[in-house]
Amino acid sequence: MTCREFIGLLDSYLAREVPEDQLRQCEQHLAGCASCTAYLHSYQVTVALGRSACQDLDGPVPADVPEELVQALLALRPKA
Repeated sequence: MTCREFIGLLDSYLAREVPEDQLRQCEQHLAGCASCTAYLHSYQVTVALGRSACQDLDGPVPADVPEELVQALLALRPKA
C-alpha cells in the first residue's frame, strides 16, 4: 500500500469500514511509515479539536473574534 492509497482510505479506516484485507494493509503500512503515522495522529487531533469547537454553538463568542466575522457566520446559519 502506498501513502496515497492509505490517505484515500483514512476516513474509512478510522471508521473500520474497510474490508479486513484492506484493514490489514493499512495497519502494515502504518507499522512501517512514520509519515502516515504522524499524519494519522494529526488528523485525529484536528477532528477532535473541530468537534470540541462546535460543542457550545450558543455560548459566548470570545472577545478577540472580530464582530464582522461573527455577523458573517450568523448570516450563514439556517433559519429556524
